[in-house]
Amino acid sequence: MLSNVKNVFKISDLRNKFLFLLLMIALYRLGVAIRVPGIDPEAVKQFKAGVQQQGALGFLDLFSGGAFGSFSIFALGIMPYITASIIMQVLGVVIPKLEKLQQEGAVGQRKITQYTRYLGIGIALLQATALTFIFGEGRGNAFFGAAQRIPQGIQLLPDGIWPRGYLVIATLVAGSAMLMWIGEMISQRGIGNGMSMVIFASVISGLPYGFYRIWQENQAASIILFILSLGIVVAVVRVELAVRRIPVQFAKRVVGRRMYGGQNTYIPLKVNQSGVIAIIFASSVLLLPVLVANLLGGSSGSGWRASLQSWVTKNLVNSQSLIYVALFAVMIIAFAYFYNSIAFDPIQQADQIRRQGGFIPGVRPGPQTERYLAKAVNRITLPGALFVAAIAIMPYIILWVFNVQGFPFAGTTVLIAVGVGMELIRQIDGQLMMRNYEGFLK
Repeated sequence: MLSNVKNVFKISDLRNKFLFLLLMIALYRLGVAIRVPGIDPEAVKQFKAGVQQQGALGFLDLFSGGAFGSFSIFALGIMPYITASIIMQVLGVVIPKLEKLQQEGAVGQRKITQYTRYLGIGIALLQATALTFIFGEGRGNAFFGAAQRIPQGIQLLPDGIWPRGYLVIATLVAGSAMLMWIGEMISQRGIGNGMSMVIFASVISGLPYGFYRIWQENQAASIILFILSLGIVVAVVRVELAVRRIPVQFAKRVVGRRMYGGQNTYIPLKVNQSGVIAIIFASSVLLLPVLVANLLGGSSGSGWRASLQSWVTKNLVNSQSLIYVALFAVMIIAFAYFYNSIAFDPIQQADQIRRQGGFIPGVRPGPQTERYLAKAVNRITLPGALFVAAIAIMPYIILWVFNVQGFPFAGTTVLIAVGVGMELIRQIDGQLMMRNYEGFLK
């Protein structure tokens, strides 16, 4: 493997792509260290401590590489663009014009990418405005009510939200737009998918310090957890590579004097089709009640608003709550089924097989093929969804068993790091094989 890594640097084209990838990641990490102007440094320390203790905001900090907790210019991370991409993918099923663009090849894809950028900027503007209102004036009581040693009402803008709030909102939106540009530049001039590489750099940036912190707190538990994490990595790799092959045969046909068809192939159905998308969906939905309860107010006194905010703070903000963990797992399973229903259309797939003169052995073309594919997808989605849910709640189980907060080698971090790392290796291997080099995969 080391010899193959050397081969990457022997080829000038691949070497330049790899160095460009490292340059863009370094630029991203530099932006993470630059704080939004006008923010109180002491309030940011309290804010970061509260974010690290709460499950509702922990995912935002994870996908931003710690930028959200530090309230840097990249605090929104790449999440607005990912959310916009998911929305466009869902709308492509229900809006005929978008569905037609998806079928137009490269031209249609460029238009969809442009629409996704505009939608991503709009989502970033809404999120930046909400964060500035909630935390700029110290209204984020519902987010930190369950956190111990965290003062409620952290005010990031000590001199008032206006007019400095305009600068904060513009900075956050500009940072999100720059991250979109970095991701697209990596896809065009670097190696791998740009957005995936940005997320990959975000989640692995906190691994060394996270393991060192746990090692300082409990060395015996850290050794056991590190061995456990190796088993988690192996399991994630096996599930990521696991597919169910649906055999397809194509009948022979004579065109002129030549015979075509007669081939045997298969349709690969991934066990973990949704990947980390289901986790993003679930965490976003769980964050909505917290936002609503915080906007309604009622942190003091009595009434239904106070009761609602108290229940949300106790059960949906506190990551140690059994209700939070159970809802999180159920939502991941539900969104895994929802995403698979969008990503794989049995009706369209069956129609495409029929038009190409193919059939599944033992299954009649048409409605029977549609039902067979739908049943296969539903059956294979369940183990994949259960595995993703188990990986996502693994940090909370470790917290209950070993009393270790935020173990970095479990949960969504491993799922993202392994998935993106394997995809990067596959792309590098493909580039090497195109240049007559033996790749990583044999």
